[in-house]
Amino acid sequence: MANHQKDFLFVLIKSLSKSEKRQFKIFASRLETSSNTKFIELFNILDKSETYDEKIILKSGAIKKVQLSNLKSYLYKQILVSIRLNIPSQNIRYQLREQIDFASILYNKGLYKQSLKVLDKTKIQALENDEKYMAFEIVEFEKLIESQYITRSIQGRADELVVQAKELNYRNTISSKLSNLSLQLYGIMLKTGYVKTDEEFQYIDEYFTKHIAKFDESKFGFREKYWFYNVNLWHSFLVQDFLASYKYAYKWVTLFYDNPNMIYLNPVFFLKGNHYLLESLFMLKYKSNFKKYLFKLEETINDSKFPANDNIASLSFLYLYNNKLNYHILEGTFSESEYLIPEILHKIKLHSEHLDEHHEMLFYYKIACIYFGTEKHAESIFYLEKIINNKNLSMREDLMCFARLLYLIVHYEMGKDFNLESQLKSTYKFLIKMNDLHEVQKEIIRFLKNLNSLYPADIKKEFVKMRARFIELEKNTYEKRAFLYLDIISWLESKIENRKIADIMHEKAQATNR
Repeated sequence: MANHQKDFLFVLIKSLSKSEKRQFKIFASRLETSSNTKFIELFNILDKSETYDEKIILKSGAIKKVQLSNLKSYLYKQILVSIRLNIPSQNIRYQLREQIDFASILYNKGLYKQSLKVLDKTKIQALENDEKYMAFEIVEFEKLIESQYITRSIQGRADELVVQAKELNYRNTISSKLSNLSLQLYGIMLKTGYVKTDEEFQYIDEYFTKHIAKFDESKFGFREKYWFYNVNLWHSFLVQDFLASYKYAYKWVTLFYDNPNMIYLNPVFFLKGNHYLLESLFMLKYKSNFKKYLFKLEETINDSKFPANDNIASLSFLYLYNNKLNYHILEGTFSESEYLIPEILHKIKLHSEHLDEHHEMLFYYKIACIYFGTEKHAESIFYLEKIINNKNLSMREDLMCFARLLYLIVHYEMGKDFNLESQLKSTYKFLIKMNDLHEVQKEIIRFLKNLNSLYPADIKKEFVKMRARFIELEKNTYEKRAFLYLDIISWLESKIENRKIADIMHEKAQATNR
């Protein structure tokens, strides 16, 4: 479970690596005087503590309560300064920012030509790395110096800077508008989820078309292309056009592989693009490409050149292992994936400070699915209850809904149907409350409810009838996504044929050539 400590200083200290703590202590020793040793002592107390507790701090006697607030603020700042001084030199953004700061120092000392020289070199470097916002900032700084007629620069210099400023401003405006649209579409996704009706589809499609029509992809540079693909991806996800999702996620990932330096400059965007590509392939059940890009992603992450920090390590774990589980679910190779579970649980603890609750619960749901596929029903229930008993309703509603539906099915499989009626009512009420009652969910509840009233000889006929009903529902654009959360059709076939669900799903996977 992610750590929800509210004290920012404590969380920051706990996020430090051993080398960062060592660097801070070396840095702090340079500042140490009789008047500021207290902030070093505060660091040591918090570093050794398992939880944040002011009583423990005050009990040391070295720090008074009236001092604590200011001391914490000072320590927080000094830790950030220490980290800033030790950031790896290969981080291009910090290099650029440092050079701009150097140019500011030279300018303030009246060394205008030296300042312009630094700015010109830094601007070239910024443009080479597609850092157009910084490049624009540099051009504005150059204009400031030139406008004072201090340097008597060569003729035409003013016109050159104006042209550069206009071009950079134009490109930055495109990036900004596209990123705004991306954020708005993401906001719609969080608020209403995927489209469920033709009316919702029409609204989203018209909204998207209205805003995207003014852009011309052929004139874009790297960053504009990235945001253009990002926006189109969110639109296709919203309207559940997974073929289009695959198209734009593929373009997104290919953009990075065609510009490998951008992978190391923008690792988070690279990781997210790969995750969306794999998610699209999972939705399309495109196994061969899924395996190909999953292997390629893992290979890139394990490359020694790939950036390493806490955030990137957590995202790499999240996207890589989530999709490793997806691959086994896609292939129906549940027993072969069990080795991943202890590793995932260990890494969840390791990255607890950086994983949000939804993604942790998503791991639990997929682990529950793996155990359901291997007929380890008690283990499946254990992880489903972690989701069901979670009272944080800010998690994605579809995850909560399908966890409850799978929970009902697992109980039926175990023969624990003595309280199925009350569980069905509870689940139905929950789905209505969450405003996420699709036809698939309605049919599952109806079906399970009817099973209790059937004679044993009639149960198989009901399974056959419901299988036909769900096959029709799977053809519905607004319902088919539900079958990827819960393969109810394969489960029904396993009951009809009296076979294991894993065997059914594996045979289906082998039968498809994609």
